[in-house]
Amino acid sequence: MRKDKEKAFELRRKNKSYKSIGRELHIPLSTLAGWFRNELWSQDIRDKLGQEASLAFPDKLKRMVAANKKRWAYIYKSYRQEATAEFSKLKHDPLFLAGIMLYWGEGEKKSKSSLVRLANSEPEMIKIFNLFLRKTLGISSEKVYAWLLLYPDLIDSVQKNFWSKSAGLSLDQFKKSIYIKGRHPTKRLSYGVCTIFVSSRALKERMLKWIELYQDFLRSHAQSLEK
Repeated sequence: MRKDKEKAFELRRKNKSYKSIGRELHIPLSTLAGWFRNELWSQDIRDKLGQEASLAFPDKLKRMVAANKKRWAYIYKSYRQEATAEFSKLKHDPLFLAGIMLYWGEGEKKSKSSLVRLANSEPEMIKIFNLFLRKTLGISSEKVYAWLLLYPDLIDSVQKNFWSKSAGLSLDQFKKSIYIKGRHPTKRLSYGVCTIFVSSRALKERMLKWIELYQDFLRSHAQSLEK
């Protein structure tokens, strides 16, 4: 590691700001930002320094919050605009429509959540939604996860193997299963419930916009049939 970079890391670990380090070592802020971009401990220091500055200057904090809110609103709007542009091409893809319909009926639609999440007891539905994520949207398997909701008498490894084969998920994609506690009737779901999810604000905004656009598409089609 070059000596000035080594010294910069030393100062950063002492909770020094970029500006302070830059002045002392004569290093551009852009260079420092690049060096520390992927350092989680440096991000913690950034948050700490920001909080201290905010407590000292409450008016500045309000302006920062307002500016940040405006910035994210613009970013979310750009995600929805991308979805609108993509819809004209994707709406003719049966797998895309199947994925949107499934999510419309069974998916997590809370606008404040960044999770694109769908739960069902039918393996085929999970399989189709997984194909929709992987094949239509091009999301890598490393970003797609699943977890199971199981009854007390079900064996975790057995159920994961079943869902893995049935839904086309690798065992590495499964998070820790959750067991239902207490006594339950014998007539129940034999393999539990599988939840498949992706954590992505961009995808969540696009999914909600696609559902809205597909609703408009169906409404327009229904009106044309009534004429």
